[in-house]
Amino acid sequence: MTTKAETGAPHSPAQIAGREQRVLRAGFIPLMDASILIAAFETGLAEREGLTLDLVRDVSWANVRDRLAFRQFDIAHMLSPMPVASMLGLGSNPSPTITPFSLGRGGNAITLSTRLFSRMQAVSGLGEQASALENAKALAAVLADMRRSGEQPPTLGMTYPFSSHNYEFRYWLAAGGIDPDRDVKLVVVPPPLTSDALAAGAIDGFCVGAPWNMVASERGVGRIVAAKQDIWPSAPEKVIGMRPDWAELNGDTVSRLIVALDAAALWCDDADNHDTLADMLAGPRYIAAPKDIIRHVLAGEFSLDAKGNRRLIPDYFQFHRENANLPRENQALWIFSQMIRWGQTGYSQASAAKAKSAFRPDLYRHALGIESVSMRNENGLEGLADNDRFMDGHVFDPSRMEDYVAGFAVKSGSTVASDPQDF
Repeated sequence: MTTKAETGAPHSPAQIAGREQRVLRAGFIPLMDASILIAAFETGLAEREGLTLDLVRDVSWANVRDRLAFRQFDIAHMLSPMPVASMLGLGSNPSPTITPFSLGRGGNAITLSTRLFSRMQAVSGLGEQASALENAKALAAVLADMRRSGEQPPTLGMTYPFSSHNYEFRYWLAAGGIDPDRDVKLVVVPPPLTSDALAAGAIDGFCVGAPWNMVASERGVGRIVAAKQDIWPSAPEKVIGMRPDWAELNGDTVSRLIVALDAAALWCDDADNHDTLADMLAGPRYIAAPKDIIRHVLAGEFSLDAKGNRRLIPDYFQFHRENANLPRENQALWIFSQMIRWGQTGYSQASAAKAKSAFRPDLYRHALGIESVSMRNENGLEGLADNDRFMDGHVFDPSRMEDYVAGFAVKSGSTVASDPQDF
C-alpha cells in the first residue's frame, strides 16, 4: 500500500460528496497511540470525509496544550487527563478542552533501570516472571533498604503531571506500599528522551507510552515491570482534544472527523494491516523508531529486558474493539478521583460535573448514529466488569467518590513507612 507520506501526494482541494474540503491542523506527539490520527490521513479515510489533516509533530504535551489553546491547532492528540484538568482550571494554561473521541486503550508500561531491577531481585528474591504487584512490593523493599543506608531516593520519569502515566505510575507504586511523594522523586521527561535518560543514569525508571518503553529494554538499559493492562485494563489512554467553542461552531466537521477516526480505528485494529501501519509509524515524519519494535508492540510481544525474557500481552493496543473510542464519563471521573487522591484538586459536586463535562459521548454517538447506551454501560454505576477492577482489588464507584479516595492507604499526605525514621 502506497501512503501519502511515501508519495508526498498533494491534498485535493476538490469538493467531496458535495462538501468543501476542510483543513484541520492537528498536533501530535510521536507515540503509537497517535496511530488512528496518522492512519486517518495516510489511508485517505479523512479525505473521504472531506477533511485534510495537516499533522504537526510536536515535542511535549505542554506545547500541544498551548498550541491548541492559542488556536495554532484545531485538534490535538492529547493525554486523556488533559481535557479533565483544563475543565477544572488546573495547570499553567487551563484553556477549556473537550474530547469526543478516545484513541483507544493500552500502550503504557513502567520500565526500571536494569541496575535497580537487579537490586530488587537481590533484596526480595524476585522472580523473572513476577507480577506487576510483586514488582512494586520488591521495589518497596529496596527503597526501605536505601533509606536505612542513607541513599538518595530514585528519580522516576513520567510525561506530564496531568497524565495517565503519572496516575498509573502512582497507582502502581502505592499498590506496593510506596508513597510517590515521599519515597521517590517524580520528574517530567518527554517520551522520546526517556530511553536515553535511563541509559545516562539521569533517571532510574519511567512510565511512558510505546514504543519508548520497549526501546529501553531492547537496548539493555531497562526492565519492563508493569503494563497499563496490569493496573486498569479498560483505562483510556490518549484522546482527540478540541476547544468546546470550536466544536460548537464546527459541528458538521466534528461529526465528519469522528466518522473518519472511527473508520481508521477499525483499520488499525485489523492485524492484517499492522505491517502497513508499522511502515507508516516508523518513518521520520511520525515516530522515527525501528519498524521491528513497532511491529512487536502492535502484536503485544514484549521484550522485558535484553536477557531474552519475554511477555505476550493480548490486546496491548485496542484501537476500536469493545467501544474503545467512546469517551465515557466514568473515565473522566476516575481521572478526577486521582487528581483528588494526589492533592491536585479537591472534591465538590460542581468540580465533578466539570470533570465529567470534558468527555463528550453525546458528540461521538451523534456522529455515528448510535443511540444512547445505558447508564450502567456508559457510566459504570453498577455491575462493573472484571476489566474495571484495578491491580489492588479496588473497584471504582463514581457515585461514592469521596469514600473511594479515602479508602486508599496511600494518598496525598499519607505516611506508609514501617517506622517513623523512614522519612
